[in-house]
Amino acid sequence: MRVSDEGIKLIKHFEGIHKKPYVCPAAYWTVGVGHLITRDSVLPSSWNRTFSSGEIDDLLRADLQRFELGVLRLLRPMQPTQSVFDSVVSFSFNLGLGTFQRSSVRSALIRGDKKRAGKVLLKYCRAGGKILLGLVRRREAEYALLMR
Repeated sequence: MRVSDEGIKLIKHFEGIHKKPYVCPAAYWTVGVGHLITRDSVLPSSWNRTFSSGEIDDLLRADLQRFELGVLRLLRPMQPTQSVFDSVVSFSFNLGLGTFQRSSVRSALIRGDKKRAGKVLLKYCRAGGKILLGLVRRREAEYALLMR
């Protein structure tokens, strides 16, 4: 199963698209849609350029493979619909597969309780202990996709 074009559009919208490398809030060099370049504090010269939209899409597609496989593994034996899959991959791309693995979102989905999963998903809107409007909006968009 792969993230649909609609799912990719949602991820790009909330992650943002950066054609030039930048240092993310976690102090890592990043480009495109949250693609980590290196863990070193120095940008490799081969990455110090402007990336095309095609290159950014290729990086994102490669990065998403890990999340697609992880979500499918973590939801077994459930077979998610495309909208549920897209929503959960976006959630995991943002928060990490470990957070998804430990979440009540996952356990509710495995139990077949999509309503409860959606309710819990909406609570993941804090960073540094504060509610962030951008995360509230992202969770609302993921919720809408999940509930289809």
